[in-house]
Amino acid sequence: MEKTRLKKVERLIQKELSLIFQQNSFIESRNVLISVTSIRISSDLSIARVYLSIFPSDNAEKVIEQITERTGKIKYELGKKVRNQLRKLPDLKFFIDDSLDYAGKIDELLK
Repeated sequence: MEKTRLKKVERLIQKELSLIFQQNSFIESRNVLISVTSIRISSDLSIARVYLSIFPSDNAEKVIEQITERTGKIKYELGKKVRNQLRKLPDLKFFIDDSLDYAGKIDELLK
């Protein structure tokens, strides 16, 4: 599949997932900010790796577990939003994007 098509699908899913996480509560704690930092989709559109930045990051593992348990509901909500653009929705796999924490550690080491 063309790279431009993959990039368009990645941007579409990232935008819609961001809206879904803002509007719905898929986690039990309310004081957690979830950002969809990037999406990587396989070339056959079967698997989407979703990288999430979670603030505060001290309970990120727990939040990822809660989101993974509710993957079916999240995929259903995403399917309702993109049903006119995509024929088949990829399986969602959620991962922690710790690049901001890594950059902060590097910054502290440089100081």
